Amino acid sequence: MNQQPSEKLSVLEKIGYSLGDLAANLIFQTLMAFLAFFYTDIYKIPASKASLVMLTGGIVGAIFNLAMGAIADRTVTRWGKFRPWVLWTAIPFGVMALLAFSTPDLGDSGKFLYALITYIFLVVIYSANNLPYSALSGVMTGDMKERNSLSSYRFVAVMLAQFIIQVILLPAAIAVGHGDKAVGFEKVMLIFAITGVLCFLVTFFTTRERIVPAVTQKTPIAEDLKDLLNNRPWIIMLVLTVLVFITLALKGGMNIYFFRYYLTESSQVAFLETVGFPSWIKQLSEIFGAEAFSEFSQSNSAPYATSSIINASSTIAMIVGIFFSKPLADRFGKRNIFAMFLCLSALCLLSIYVLSNESVSAVFMIQTLHGLLYGVTIPLLWAMIADVADYSEWKNNRRATAIIFSAMIFGLKVGLSVGGAISTWMLSIFGYNADAQQQTASAINGIKLLVSVIPGGLFIVGATLLLGYMIDKTMELTIEADLKERRK
Repeated sequence: MNQQPSEKLSVLEKIGYSLGDLAANLIFQTLMAFLAFFYTDIYKIPASKASLVMLTGGIVGAIFNLAMGAIADRTVTRWGKFRPWVLWTAIPFGVMALLAFSTPDLGDSGKFLYALITYIFLVVIYSANNLPYSALSGVMTGDMKERNSLSSYRFVAVMLAQFIIQVILLPAAIAVGHGDKAVGFEKVMLIFAITGVLCFLVTFFTTRERIVPAVTQKTPIAEDLKDLLNNRPWIIMLVLTVLVFITLALKGGMNIYFFRYYLTESSQVAFLETVGFPSWIKQLSEIFGAEAFSEFSQSNSAPYATSSIINASSTIAMIVGIFFSKPLADRFGKRNIFAMFLCLSALCLLSIYVLSNESVSAVFMIQTLHGLLYGVTIPLLWAMIADVADYSEWKNNRRATAIIFSAMIFGLKVGLSVGGAISTWMLSIFGYNADAQQQTASAINGIKLLVSVIPGGLFIVGATLLLGYMIDKTMELTIEADLKERRK
């Protein structure tokens, strides 16, 4: 292995790298939080067909992701293996994101096919962009503490994107669309697409690949796959990633349904008055004009405003949690901190199920606490994948960074697609009707399960898996020292 002497990363490089995740997550977080709602309530695709779109697209993207890992590892350019893909996919990613959230009137069958085709292309391009981007963090530095620091920078950007999506996107879509959510989504996604392309360009121009496989390393794909199947930490992280993203897709996608159909309108109006929301709208209307915010003067907009405010508090708490991640991981090891805080955040989710439909303040407090606890785990998942790549090199004396990282993106795609498909499929099973003003008791109970019991249970299963993950703090230090010696 050839390596530059210094593995320290400048603040500029960390920020430049993190902007790539800001760009990707403006789209990814929208898929997680609003794709099901967009398909069923805005584009008016039946829940059963929306489930099929999300499942099919996710499976295609996941399969392509495995091939992309092998392709990226074998890419050779003067810019490195992974940075070029960030550049090459920037504009196609933006274009497909815009198309996927457009609503052409094509009839029932045409809308289903349009949604299916655009979603498949979007997740394929996402793989071609995000897998090399993720693998890039594994070759920018081999220093474990620098890698933890890079992950923290990166996930502050992720949380910023999540804040924009969870808090601003829906109110912005309502405002710029003047009540027409379809038009509003298209306008907002155009802004996201342009922003994303610019951020990817910054990532490309500010980062460097320092860990480069020796020119003599020529590993057949079959050997890479054999190494993966014999790599227990990789298998555990693959399954864990699937479970985590199923959970995030369920919780994120069902949140708006929970506020709209379970929590009472009167209790949400009272909550908004308590936090001063009407006065905020009045002040904004004086600045931007009453028409832009007229929709929020209606009581039936309360679920959208309440969900945005509670999501804002939760996201801010996640950002705070991220800052505790590095010092805790440096002291106790990534595995132990990840498992502990995943369990604690799961308990918060489980408690939501027992709340009454008027407990808006309690939802606010629990979601905020959940955000703080889950925030500690956010940088660790990706940092642990980079550690698994080091473990594979340490064990096999060969490095295959991208195909190792394909576990993350493969798991992400499977988790996102399965979670989205489960949510829309279960809505259909429980009798959800997008055109109904009042949902049945069965549908409402299904919504409650999908935001609390099911995602909380999956988090606990994921934490239990980490009992078999052997890369603890001691092994991290051993691997880091041994690889530094080999690379001299």
